[in-house]
Amino acid sequence: MRLTLKTDYALRTLLFLGQQQSLVSIAQIAQAHAISEHHLIKVVHALGRLGFVDTLRGKGGGIRLAPAALQATVGQIVRAMEDDLNLVACFGPQSEDNRCLLTGSCRLQGVLHSALQAFMAELDGHTLADLLGAAVPAKANSTQPISINRLRPAAPVAAGDHARQQGKPIGPAPTPAPSRRQLQKSDTGQAPNGEHTP
Repeated sequence: MRLTLKTDYALRTLLFLGQQQSLVSIAQIAQAHAISEHHLIKVVHALGRLGFVDTLRGKGGGIRLAPAALQATVGQIVRAMEDDLNLVACFGPQSEDNRCLLTGSCRLQGVLHSALQAFMAELDGHTLADLLGAAVPAKANSTQPISINRLRPAAPVAAGDHARQQGKPIGPAPTPAPSRRQLQKSDTGQAPNGEHTP
């Protein structure tokens, strides 16, 4: 599926306007995207009629993105700008000029219909605001993003390890484990050579 130039220019215009902090002219948009100003005039007129852009006439006028347009989905914009979303002729009304011998028994029509629905569902999942997410004022974008590693919980650190990391004394040295001789003495009350101990 390929979108028409009308829809292409509309999306470019809305994205361009969403990145601006002031009114702009159609000539500025056309120059920025190297597209026909004549065609863009018609597109902007349609966008204004649909409520996606605000137009201010007179000296110092221009166009700007309508606030409500930020909540519009890409799917809504495409549907509003495309005159015909039928992938094949049989999606349209049947007539003498548009008649398919396979209509009624063709499984391709169902496959194409499902594909179109999936395509539009993806576009409906993204608003114009989503597409402009990176286009925020520099002041608001001054904070550093948090990396994934910083979001992972740190592994617990034992008290001794923490002190060692800080270069502080850990405290009294741990008592060494008893020797085998001491263990035998405590169990039997006798030294290993058989002598009794007090």
